[in-house]
Amino acid sequence: MSSALITDLLDVLDKLSGGVHAGFRPAHAKGFLYSGTFAPAPEAAKLTRAPHATRPSTPITVRFSLSGGIPTLADNDPKGSSPQGFAVRFHLGDHVHTDIIAHSHNGFPARTGEEFLEFLRAVAASGPDAPTPPPVAQFLATHPVTRQFVETPKPIPSSFARQAFFAVTAFKFTNAEGTSRFGRFRLVPDAGTEFLSPEQAATKTADFLTAELSERLSKGAVTFRVVVQLAQDGDEVTDATAVWPESRELVPFGTLTITERVDELNPEMRKIIFDPIPRVDGIDSAGDPLTDVRSDIYLLSGRRRRAAAAK
Repeated sequence: MSSALITDLLDVLDKLSGGVHAGFRPAHAKGFLYSGTFAPAPEAAKLTRAPHATRPSTPITVRFSLSGGIPTLADNDPKGSSPQGFAVRFHLGDHVHTDIIAHSHNGFPARTGEEFLEFLRAVAASGPDAPTPPPVAQFLATHPVTRQFVETPKPIPSSFARQAFFAVTAFKFTNAEGTSRFGRFRLVPDAGTEFLSPEQAATKTADFLTAELSERLSKGAVTFRVVVQLAQDGDEVTDATAVWPESRELVPFGTLTITERVDELNPEMRKIIFDPIPRVDGIDSAGDPLTDVRSDIYLLSGRRRRAAAAK
C-alpha cells in the first residue's frame, strides 16, 4: 500500500478534526473500552476453523465510539457523532488476536482509499469560504453511492446497547474441510434497536451514551448476537460500498457478553490498535482494497497514539 496515500489520509482526517489531538485516534476519537466474553454458536465451526469459533469461550475487549475525530465531541451531536463505531478484539492467546471493526451504517462512502481521500479533501475544502457549489457538492454529484451514504439518515441511538453494527468489508471464511464462503459480520443487540428523534437527542447530555451504558452494565451484562451475512454468486465481495440484499442468509456466529468498563489507564489498553485484517487461520480478507488501506492507517495512527502516551 502506498505510504503517501496513508499519510495523506491521516493528514486530511487531522484537518477535519481541527488538527492533531495527541493521544487520540484521527477518527472515532471519543470512545471507551469494555471487557467480556464471546461464546460461539454451533454454526460458527461449520463456517470457519478459526479458534474462537470452536472454543467454548474467548475473552474479548470491545470499544464503542463516536464517528468524529474530536475527543470532546458530544454524544448527541447531530453532525459528528454518527455513525457510531464498535470494535471487538478476540484474545486468542498471548499477543494473538483477531478483530471485528464495525460501524452503525450498512455500507461505506468510498470503494478505494484514493476515492476516500478525494471525498475527504472535498469535505475539508467546503468550509464557509468555499465557492458555490462547494467541492463536496461537486463530488457528490458525480459519486451517487457516496451521496446516498451521506444523505441516508443516521439517527442517534438511545444506547450503544440498542444499536446494530455492520462490518465494512467482507471476509472469506474457511472451515476445517476447506470449504470457503464470503460474508460480512453484523453485531445485533439482544435488547433491540431504538433511536432518538432530533428533539429527544437535543435534550441529552454530552456524555449520555457512556453514562447510559454504565448504568445498564450496573444492572447486568449487555449482549450482542454476532451473525455473518453470506454472499451469493454475483454479490460483490471486494467493494465496501456494495450493500447486499437483506434476503441473504444470516448465519449465527455467537454471542458477545459485555460485563464491565476497562481502565483506559492500563498500559495494555492505552496502546491497543484494532486491525481490519483478520490475521487468523480460517478468516481472510476477501480482497477488498479498503481492508489494507484501513489496516495501514489504523497502524500508523496507532503508533502515533503510542508515542504520545509514552511522553
